[in-house]
Amino acid sequence: MIINRRHFVGGAAMAIGAAALSSKAIAAQFNYKLGHSTPADHPFNKRLVEASKEVLDQTNGKLNIQIFPNSQLGGDNDLLSQVRSGAIQFFPGAGLILASVLPVTGVDGMGFAFPSYSQIWPAMDGELGAYVRKQIAGKTNLVPLDTMWDLGYRQITNSVRPITNAADLQGLKLRVPGAPPLVSMFQALGVSPVSMQYGEIYTALQTKVVDGQENPLSQIDSGKFYEVQKYLSLTNHVWDGFWIVANGDAWKRLPEDMQAVVNKVFSAKALLQRADLVTLNSGLVDKLKSKGLTVNTPDTASFRAKLQQAGFYTDWKKRIGDDAWGLLEKYAGKLA
Repeated sequence: MIINRRHFVGGAAMAIGAAALSSKAIAAQFNYKLGHSTPADHPFNKRLVEASKEVLDQTNGKLNIQIFPNSQLGGDNDLLSQVRSGAIQFFPGAGLILASVLPVTGVDGMGFAFPSYSQIWPAMDGELGAYVRKQIAGKTNLVPLDTMWDLGYRQITNSVRPITNAADLQGLKLRVPGAPPLVSMFQALGVSPVSMQYGEIYTALQTKVVDGQENPLSQIDSGKFYEVQKYLSLTNHVWDGFWIVANGDAWKRLPEDMQAVVNKVFSAKALLQRADLVTLNSGLVDKLKSKGLTVNTPDTASFRAKLQQAGFYTDWKKRIGDDAWGLLEKYAGKLA
């Protein structure tokens, strides 16, 4: 029998959390929802729950943001549609997912652009992040909060072979989220990308619908993909983070002092969540090895060369625009 462990565990956690908040939700002046796809026991969700509680306290019980983890309200692309329509009021949208609506948000997710966090946070807390936030606020009915949360570098697992260079990806069927930059990047690398929601990955790997998948280490661990995969290749092919976005109409309904509280609290928790992920990732490679995955670190020069030859960077420069691309290269170095 095939069981998706994440839905079982996450559903129980969500039910408990929702029950705990129900009495406060009735009394609150504003009852807002935040849905996301990350498992309930992940540090990302824990910090969101903390933020929700602090917002409730600091608004004297007037603003209750209920957190729904583990795709309880739908997968990432569904949740993006819901926050745009106002069915939910907040959504932590990864830049790569938001790129399906506004391509410039995928600027941080260009293949092999950022070699380390020493380039990422100066860019995303600085000019590049400010530019992207301005574009989101000006071109969508979404309001991005001030500080980005960390999703992490993405790695590849599969059950066919270790990925040591770009040629090893040829012909593999990999699950890729419905994120335009990721889909086009893997197509340029010779992969057959298959888009599906995070909650469907385990079963797809188990039944060999796909050969592998790509996700940050923490998501690989939370999803227990080591149970149905053989190889983990530390490609660091893309870094991505979460923009916490609010539905524009729902945000405007909040008094300015409540808006300020939300921004202050979520920004503080974002910095703590970034530190959480650093700590978590420091031990995950050894943990995943102990769970049976064979781990290797490929030379990424061949991947970047193939993307250049395929015109990936040139294409995305056109989609993103010269201004955003110039800011990206200011921090990441020349790409196209």
